[in-house]
Amino acid sequence: MGIWSTQVTPRLVAAGGEDEKVRALRARACAGLHGEVVELGFGSGLNVGLYPAAVTRIVAVEPSDVAWELGAQRRARSPIPIDRGDLDGQWLSLPDASADAVLSTFTLCTIPDVHRALAEVRRVLRPGAALHFLEHGVAPEEGVQRWQRLIEPVQKKVFDGCHLTRPIDRLVEESGLVLEDVERAYAPMPKVMRPWVFGYLGRAVRPA
Repeated sequence: MGIWSTQVTPRLVAAGGEDEKVRALRARACAGLHGEVVELGFGSGLNVGLYPAAVTRIVAVEPSDVAWELGAQRRARSPIPIDRGDLDGQWLSLPDASADAVLSTFTLCTIPDVHRALAEVRRVLRPGAALHFLEHGVAPEEGVQRWQRLIEPVQKKVFDGCHLTRPIDRLVEESGLVLEDVERAYAPMPKVMRPWVFGYLGRAVRPA
């Protein structure tokens, strides 16, 4: 991992996630969380303050020490305990069926082996428990997809492996989770931003 990915990218992500519209979407993704929650790609803690009161603990999966340090003040202000867990969402050390929920916001785009990560999500969720997700991914229109494929190599270099063309809903279903609710839409931004802002917001449940 180079200096850009370890030092610059975490700071770019931390600074770029504070938009009020994005925060409102994060809040919707967090709605209904309860008990012990595993958060993939905790980053600098942009979801802190949005967790429902029913959440008793956050197990934060975060590989970046820089991002973790950037979130120190947010974690200190959180009334909910936040403990750093594993560094890699592809290999979780948590026991089977131990999590009441999993939260992923703008993380599945970056994990190298997303199939492996989602299999781990399914494994650690209790039967009937849900993955709550807010992700960006492949757009429905071929014209936008062409731009996404064109831009993606640069996107991956600048944002530490971030993909623009992942079909998030299909990937979640392929893991064996059952989509309970999903919204697919562009964020309310100028059309020129469309390759980056087609989003998936929803929940997917581990079958009982």
